[in-house]
Amino acid sequence: MLWVDKHRPTQLKNLSYHPDTTARLESLAAAPANMPHLLFYGPPGAGKKTRINALLRAIYGPGAERLRLDKRTFTTPTKRTVDINMISSNYHIEMSPGDAGINDRFVVQDVIKEMAANKSLSSAVTAVTTHNASQESSSSGTKKTQIDFKVVVLVEVDKLSRQAQAALRRTMEKYSTSCRLILCCNNQSKVIDPVRSRCLGIRIAAPTHDDICQVLKATARKESIILPDELAVNIARQSSRNMRRAMLMLESCHVQSRDATGGTLSAHQPVQKTDWELYITQLASEITREQSPQRLMAAREKLYELLINCIPADVIIKNLAFELMKNLDDSLKHEVIEWAAFYEHRIATGSKDIFHLEAFVAKYMAIYKRYLNEMFA
Repeated sequence: MLWVDKHRPTQLKNLSYHPDTTARLESLAAAPANMPHLLFYGPPGAGKKTRINALLRAIYGPGAERLRLDKRTFTTPTKRTVDINMISSNYHIEMSPGDAGINDRFVVQDVIKEMAANKSLSSAVTAVTTHNASQESSSSGTKKTQIDFKVVVLVEVDKLSRQAQAALRRTMEKYSTSCRLILCCNNQSKVIDPVRSRCLGIRIAAPTHDDICQVLKATARKESIILPDELAVNIARQSSRNMRRAMLMLESCHVQSRDATGGTLSAHQPVQKTDWELYITQLASEITREQSPQRLMAAREKLYELLINCIPADVIIKNLAFELMKNLDDSLKHEVIEWAAFYEHRIATGSKDIFHLEAFVAKYMAIYKRYLNEMFA
C-alpha cells in the first residue's frame, strides 16, 4: 500500500491541519439530522476526500469504512448503456458521474432516485450521546438519535455538464428528506449557482509548506526513517502545496535511497519529478528551439499523449507556460502569460481541450518567431 493511503487519517480528530474546518465538521457530525447538502471545494491534494470520509465515519461509525466496488450499468432514454464504477457502503455511495460523458444527467438522476427509494440499504444508525447526570437526573443518561437518510458523494462535480447540474438541482429538492448530497470539486465557479445555493460550502485550502513538512515528518516517524529538515522543505516546495503529491515524493525519495544508500535519506537528495512533468519540459524546449509546421504537428502528438494519460488540460497549459517562462526574455513574458490565461479560460468553457492546447502552442511559436526576426533583423 502506498504511504499516501496507508497513513491517511480516518477520523476527524486525527486531521493534521485546518483546525477551524475540522471543528465545523465535528459540529455537523454531532447533529447529523440537521446536516444540509455539502459542497467541498479546493485545489487538488488539499484533503477534501479525506475530510469527507472522516465525516462519514463520524456520522455512521466504522461501518462507513466497509467499502465495496460496484459496477453499474445505466440505460439512457435512447437505449444506450453507460457503465459507471461506484464505491459504496451500507450507508453511502460514491461516484464520479462525469465519467458518463454526455449521459451524466441520466446517471445522476437514476442514482439519487434509487438511493432515496431503496429501503433495503441499512441507513438507520442509532447514535448514543451521553449526557451529564446532573442535567438528566431522572433519565438513564442516554439519548438516541435516529439517522434516517443516506448519503450520495459526487466527486468532480465541476466536470458535469450544465444539463446534469440542472437535473441535480431538481433531484436535490425532491429527495432532500431521505438523501443528503456531498459534492466535491476543485473549482466551484464551474458549478451553477442554483446548486451552490442549495449546499453549505466548505472550502479546503491548500496546506502551507509548514503543514506539509509536519505531515512528512510524522509519516517518516511512523515508517521508522529519519527525514532531514532540508529534504522535507525541498519536497514541500516542489509539491505545489499538494499533500498527495508530497507524500508520493517522499516515498519515491525513500525508494531511491534504499536502492542507493540502504534507506538513509540525505539532506541534499534530489527530488524526482514525474514523467509527465519531464515530458512537458521536453515539449517546451522543442517548441522554443524550432518554430515550424512540422514542429507544431509533433507538439500535437505530445499533447495527445499527455491527454491520453489523464493529465488534465488546465494542468498541462499551466505547467507548459511556466516552463516556457524560464527561457523567455522579460519583454515577452507578459504577452505569453496573457495568452496562456486566455486559452486556459477557453479550456474551461469549451469541450475540445486539444484545440485550445494546440492553439496556445501555435500562438507561442508565432510570438517567439516574431521576436527572433525583430532581434536579428
